[in-house]
Amino acid sequence: MKKISKLLALVLALAMMLALVACGGSSGNGGNGSNGGNNSQQDGDNQGNNGGDSQQGGDAEKTYLVGICQLAPHPALDLATQGFKDALTEALGDAVKFDEQNAGGDGANCTTIVDGFVSENVDLMLANATGALTAAASATDTIPILGTAITNYGVALNLDTTEDKVLGGNISGTSDLAPLDQQAAMIQELFPDAKNVGLLYCSAEPNSVFQIETIKGYLEDMGYTCTPYAFADVNDLPSVTQSAADASDVIYIPTDNTAANNTDAIANIVLPAKVPVVAGESGICSGCGVATLSISYYELGQITGQMAVDILTGKTTVSETAIGFDTTLDKLYNAANCEALDITIPEGYTAIAE
Repeated sequence: MKKISKLLALVLALAMMLALVACGGSSGNGGNGSNGGNNSQQDGDNQGNNGGDSQQGGDAEKTYLVGICQLAPHPALDLATQGFKDALTEALGDAVKFDEQNAGGDGANCTTIVDGFVSENVDLMLANATGALTAAASATDTIPILGTAITNYGVALNLDTTEDKVLGGNISGTSDLAPLDQQAAMIQELFPDAKNVGLLYCSAEPNSVFQIETIKGYLEDMGYTCTPYAFADVNDLPSVTQSAADASDVIYIPTDNTAANNTDAIANIVLPAKVPVVAGESGICSGCGVATLSISYYELGQITGQMAVDILTGKTTVSETAIGFDTTLDKLYNAANCEALDITIPEGYTAIAE
């Protein structure tokens, strides 16, 4: 009986030991589970912090990337780009970044540049001059495009109308066209005794063709004999300019990009020939002209920049934006060239800063 009691006590003791071991294991696992719970809570806290960071990022100031494609380096175009950037920076500060590129006068480079802007998914493009605008228009119909230093958008984009207004779609901008009737009146004011006016321009630039056709009518109504002298590119510019200088009393050059990039070559022909040039804008005039009725290209850039601010900030859309103009016109003259040609400029003209 004692043996049975001892055996039973041993069995009970073993059972209690097994129970304690089992409880200890469970307690260990529970400890791990508790740690796991703490880890889960920590993960949840981290997720909450990340969510807070995300929310904070959403409230942060929005940034904008603006691509600028300028057809060529030229004082007038440079001023338009600078005015554009200054207007955006003044309004948006560090929130706006620029990818500014110059095509060096090569239309093919414009295509490469704007294709890069499309790949970057810029928020807006500035197309400075006609070659840049046509490349941008071909590259995208969704990214807002603003042109500047464009004479006429209908002509540049081969539209059915030559009336600059709200174009719709993804393109708007500003025009650098000064009133051609007033430029014709300037020729009459300065050279009332002249008979033959040569119209020098690049036939590859549609906006130049438009200006020449328009001013020709005004000048002929004033009694001048007008002869167009068209050069296809820079290679035949000297020979065509020489022909114009040989047959003209005065030469008119519109806002022509090829002429603007080669004013030294023109000056080397017209100044020795003693033939004055009236130009469509101040950059050409400062190189080879004697006078111009010109807009401010810096102000033109500023107007374009304010358009960009309104579009980027959602105040308006590019499709609702009308073509803009700089209505402040200045009568300017090139003092050095006037002296070289013995031309006296009447009152009311301002000398172009050298």
